[in-house]
Amino acid sequence: MNNYPMQRFSVAPMLDWTDRHCRHFLRLLSEHTLLYTEMVTTGAIIHGRGDFLKYNETEHPVALQLGGSNPTDLAHCAKLAFERGYDEINLNVGCPSDRVQNGRFGACLMAEPQLVAECVSAMREVVDIPVTVKTRIGIDEQDSYQFLTDFVGTVHEKAGCDQFTIHARKAWLKGLSPKENREIPPLDYPRAYQLKADFPQLVIAVNGGIKTLEESKAHLQHLDGVMIGREAYQNPFLLAEVDQQLFNSDKAIVKRSDVVRAMYPYIEQQLTDGARLGHMTRHMIGLFQSLPGGRQWRRYISENAHKPGAGIEVVEAALEKIPSELNL
Repeated sequence: MNNYPMQRFSVAPMLDWTDRHCRHFLRLLSEHTLLYTEMVTTGAIIHGRGDFLKYNETEHPVALQLGGSNPTDLAHCAKLAFERGYDEINLNVGCPSDRVQNGRFGACLMAEPQLVAECVSAMREVVDIPVTVKTRIGIDEQDSYQFLTDFVGTVHEKAGCDQFTIHARKAWLKGLSPKENREIPPLDYPRAYQLKADFPQLVIAVNGGIKTLEESKAHLQHLDGVMIGREAYQNPFLLAEVDQQLFNSDKAIVKRSDVVRAMYPYIEQQLTDGARLGHMTRHMIGLFQSLPGGRQWRRYISENAHKPGAGIEVVEAALEKIPSELNL
């Protein structure tokens, strides 16, 4: 058992990516990394068809990220998630898309810290797990350090929220797409560091542009946690040394080929339950990035996993593209 906060290292909630298949796969690489769901809106949970809270028991520790701004609806969904066994509830105050703004949630909520405090307070009243906030450092022209500290201070003092993940870019709510908002506004890690210095009692994690465990260690000199996003799916094997390097685990580092084979029982079960192979293997194609046979692995899966009736034999054949003598 380690004594680090759950947020010490996490994989960001990523829309259309961090689904339960992705999270099961990533868990095979790291025991301690905190995994987040895709953002799920309160409307989808309350009114949608299907089970938007479904996850695999293997995923723990796993956090649900909620999108919404109605305290009553958020409390209802948080209670459902708590009853289902999630380890954390996270409120999205960072997504800049038009669709999210039209629903009055995401990054635009930074301008309404009192409402965010009401939302967090309502959720904290009905669950016995952490309720956290993921936010930006500012929005549009409201990007002063004072604006950020006013937001964090209000949500902390009014709602008792003591854990924040700071995406170290501001969001332009008009004029930039969500993709551009992940790349164009400059990163400002020192602002997150200063926030921790000014609120030492809070658990503060940073997100945005982090690609290596060395970078993560540097941030952890100043902060309590690091959250990585796109790098986790472009180069998932990054997670294979997280437990050893960041959580002091003495466990052996897994091999890529063993991770692939460890996915077989899950894939077989999901296929039996009606899932499609491509929905699972799309999360695995970056596993052999930049290695001999990696391109052939990726191509074979991409060309064959979506064919009708595709099964485990596709993954087995793709694995044969990796030279066995490399013992990867």
